[in-house]
Amino acid sequence: MAVSHGSVMDCAQVLWDYHNIETSLDHADIIVGLGSYDLRVADRCVELYTSGLAPRIMFTGAMGNWTRGRFAASEAQAFTERAVATGVPRHAVLLEEKATNISENVLYVRAQVPDAERVIWVTKPQTRRRVSATLQIRWPEVVSMITAPQHALEEQPVEHHSKEALIAEMVGDVWRMAAYPDKGFQARQPLEPDVQAAFDTLVETGFTEHLPPSVRSLLDR
Repeated sequence: MAVSHGSVMDCAQVLWDYHNIETSLDHADIIVGLGSYDLRVADRCVELYTSGLAPRIMFTGAMGNWTRGRFAASEAQAFTERAVATGVPRHAVLLEEKATNISENVLYVRAQVPDAERVIWVTKPQTRRRVSATLQIRWPEVVSMITAPQHALEEQPVEHHSKEALIAEMVGDVWRMAAYPDKGFQARQPLEPDVQAAFDTLVETGFTEHLPPSVRSLLDR
């Protein structure tokens, strides 16, 4: 299937807008930064902490496929080093270094701060919807506010995570949000026709790297 660069980016923008849902922010008991390859998440946590929205930060994350070899230790540790280097007192930062996916991020944070009533969650723009869907199942009692670094799709690719990798990531996460409710991992999310069409186009174009191997093998038949 021949698809122009413009069509690919149009489809990518549809998925970006689908994933990057907006929520309002207010004061919270803690700011939680979800570990990843993107240190700008840590910077956003620092920005919110400095503005006085919460008295402490927790960074959560072990080491994943995209950060193995990039960080010397866990994602949580790398984010902590970034935050402390930009002025956050070390005593104001908590670490959770076991989680390897969003569901575990939420469960392990909940275990460490079970009395929290209001939490600001900071993640990559393209994972905001997945975080919201996970929280509805894993910690529905807490008041959750979800934010991300404030930039457009064009600014999200970084040296170690290209535009192509980003598009594949967003495609894979659309599949996960359709599959994970049946596994009890996330609340079911609406999938509008334009999102489904963009997903289908990008899959047919070859952006399948972030799909599970079993799914990719079916597509190759």
